[in-house]
Amino acid sequence: MMPTSDYDPACLPDLLPLYYRRLFPFSQYYRWLSYGGVSKNYFQNREFSFTLKDDIYVRYQSFTTQNELEKEMQKMVPYKVDIGAVYSHRPSQHNAVKSGAFQALEKELVFDIDMTDYDDVRRCCSAADICSKCWTLMIIAIRILDRALREDFGFHHLLWVYSGRRGVHCWVCDDAARKLSVAARSAVAEYLSLVKGGEETLRKVVLSDPIHPFINHSLSVVERYFQQYAIVEQDILGSKESVDKVLALLLVQFPDVFICLCVSVKSSIKKGGQYFDKEIMLQYCYPRLDVNVSKGVNHLLKSPFSVHPKTGRISVPIDLKELNTFDPFEVPTISLICEELERPTADEAEEDDVKDKENEQEAGERRRIRDYKRTSLAKYVKVFDRFLEAMARSWKGEMLKKSGELETSFSVFLTFMSFTYT
Repeated sequence: MMPTSDYDPACLPDLLPLYYRRLFPFSQYYRWLSYGGVSKNYFQNREFSFTLKDDIYVRYQSFTTQNELEKEMQKMVPYKVDIGAVYSHRPSQHNAVKSGAFQALEKELVFDIDMTDYDDVRRCCSAADICSKCWTLMIIAIRILDRALREDFGFHHLLWVYSGRRGVHCWVCDDAARKLSVAARSAVAEYLSLVKGGEETLRKVVLSDPIHPFINHSLSVVERYFQQYAIVEQDILGSKESVDKVLALLLVQFPDVFICLCVSVKSSIKKGGQYFDKEIMLQYCYPRLDVNVSKGVNHLLKSPFSVHPKTGRISVPIDLKELNTFDPFEVPTISLICEELERPTADEAEEDDVKDKENEQEAGERRRIRDYKRTSLAKYVKVFDRFLEAMARSWKGEMLKKSGELETSFSVFLTFMSFTYT
C-alpha cells in the first residue's frame, strides 16, 4: 500500500490555497493549453471542471486569460481539476447557446491506465493499493503505448502523467491528434486494445496467425519484464490457486487433453494458429485501457498538477528517460512541498526583519519568483518545460513552413503579374 505518512487529508483545505497561490505552474499550464495561440479562442473555449470540497462538482468552467484562470482557482480552491474539450462556444456560456449549437470540437487524444483493471493478474495488491512490484505493469504499459503512438501513428508530443494514486494518463497533443473524430479515436483505441472481456472471460487475449507486427513489438517489451515481474515478484506459480489460473488458460485452448507442465517464458507451443505462452504473457502484462476515455471528444480527464485528495500526491509528468527508476512513492505530496516552501533559505533568514515591513503586494511579487523551484516539485515542472519546448519547436517549424509556402505563392503571383502587364 502506498505510504502517505506525511499527508493528512484533513489538512487539504489549509494547503490548497498556498499551493494555488505559490506553487501551481500556471505559466506553463496556460502555455500548454494555448498551443501557441495559433487558433483563435482555443484556450477560452476549453472546458475545465472543478471538484470542490464535499464532492461539489462544477462543470463548464472556462477562462479568457491565464490571470483569470489563476484568480478563479485561487478563489474556488478545487480539490480536483479536470480538463475537457475545446468547444464551439465558451463553456461558461453553454446555457445561452442555441440548442444543438454547443459542440465539442477538439481535444487531446487521451489514455487512462488504472491499476485496478489488473486485479485478476496481480497478487501483491488489489483495488486502489499499489506497490513497487505491480508498478512494473505501468512501466510496461507506457513503453508499449508510447512506441506504438509514435512509430505506428506518427505522433510526437506525448505527455505521460502519474495520476497521483494508482495509474497513469497519456495526453497526445499533436495537432492531428486533437482534431481526430470520435470514429478515428475509437479506431486508435481498438488497435491498441488486446486484453478483452470481463470477469467471466477466462481467456482475454487471443492471437491469430501470423502475429501482427504491433503485437510482436509489444511482446518484445513484455518478455523483457515477464520473468522478473510475473515468475519472481508475482510468483504466479507459487501457489495452487495461481497455478490453477495458468492451467485454466491452457485447458481453454486444449480442452481434449489434460496438460501437466511447468510454464517457461522461453517455451513456445504452436497449435492451430494459437500461441498459448505469448497469450499468457500478454494477459498478465499487456496494458489494460479504459477505451471509453480515449473514444470520446467530450470526455474529461484529471489535469496534470492536480492534487489527489486521498494520497495528497501531485499528478506529475513522467520523464520517459528515467521511466525504469520512476517511483510513485517518491512523488511529492502537497504537505511536503508546502513545508519545503516555508523553510527559509539562508538569504531569507537574514531578511526576516525586512519582510516584516514589506506590504502584502510586494511580498506577493517576491514569492512569484518561481517558488516551486525551492521544492521537490521543481524536477517535474522541468519535465513539463522540456515537453513544452519540443512543442514550441514544432509550432515554429510549422509557422516557418507556412511562411515559406506563402512566400513561394506570392513570388509565383508576382511572376504571373509581371508577365500579364508586360
